[in-house]
Amino acid sequence: MICCLATSAAQADSSLGPLEDRVQWVSLERELIAIDSRGGGTHSAPLGVGERVLRAAVDGEIGVALTTRRLLAVTANTGGVHAALLGPGERVVTGPELGDRVALAVTTRRALGFDGGSGNWVEASLGPHERVSALAVANHVAALATERRALAISPLRGGFFEVQVGLQELPIALSASGDLATLRTRARLLVFRASSARWSERTLGLQP
Repeated sequence: MICCLATSAAQADSSLGPLEDRVQWVSLERELIAIDSRGGGTHSAPLGVGERVLRAAVDGEIGVALTTRRLLAVTANTGGVHAALLGPGERVVTGPELGDRVALAVTTRRALGFDGGSGNWVEASLGPHERVSALAVANHVAALATERRALAISPLRGGFFEVQVGLQELPIALSASGDLATLRTRARLLVFRASSARWSERTLGLQP
């Protein structure tokens, strides 16, 4: 039996703020077990024939594992292990990156985000020539940017939230901290807040 990541009991409240790890992954030969250190429950994800665990990590209230066939996530707030299946020939190229209540991964076809508030995976398809140029994850917000748009998720609102970016605005700079993500382009400062799940903007003017 291999403990992928140890966890400590948490005393932090549920307000927005850093959390001690509240879940733990235990990898067995034919199953992956998630242990909730707060509620004391356990959740099992049987592994298929030939399925291997490539990575398992925890941060705050969530844990995410990558296998050769799928992404698995568990949260201390919602019971059960939640899966996002990988399609034929699809592979994860970035991540999964974790915050206290969110996770984000990029595959060869999609952006996959895990919302720890509802315990759901959300996805956004990437265009045939759309490339993810930046990714940022903080405690309660995760965002990525391509040459066409920026996408962000919040544990307080379901889904990806999108804002368009024009070619004349490139290059961009993306960062995340706490419950905020900021995207700076040549023309605008775009801010995503986890509490409202909205992008707001301030015009900067085109730089020479």
